[in-house]
Amino acid sequence: MSESNCPCGQGNYAHCCQPLHLGQAKAHTAEQLMRSRYSAFAKHEIDYIVKTTALGQQQALDVAAIRDWSKANHWLKLEVVQAQEKLDKHHAQVEFKAHYHDGQQAQVHHEISHFVKHEGAWYFLDPTTTMNITMKQPCICGSGKKFKQCCAQYL
Repeated sequence: MSESNCPCGQGNYAHCCQPLHLGQAKAHTAEQLMRSRYSAFAKHEIDYIVKTTALGQQQALDVAAIRDWSKANHWLKLEVVQAQEKLDKHHAQVEFKAHYHDGQQAQVHHEISHFVKHEGAWYFLDPTTTMNITMKQPCICGSGKKFKQCCAQYL
């Protein structure tokens, strides 16, 4: 892959994911956010990974582990299997396969990810964070709704 190609496979990096990584643009869809997060792993843009995770989960992220995983692998390509942009008014789902080489062999990370839209921006709902949250607490996405009425069903 040429340096100018975007890791997400959708064109030139300077016109694709780079404006999102630099904060010059926002993802318009959950799929676009997921693609930009894949590119962020490939380009080691760890701050972007953190900023695009649900607001209430950002403090629970293991940033060092994310950085290590990003740098330890050679990111080969992204394959979007399907995107459901309207699970409900504020939630979406993207199934994808991230192809990478771990230094010993090619690997495929197959995942169905969930996203939430809050104040015009899409955020990733990270199912791997350890958080002690009850169903009656405010939602991690910042919606103001109770967790059980918002993102709980997607985590």
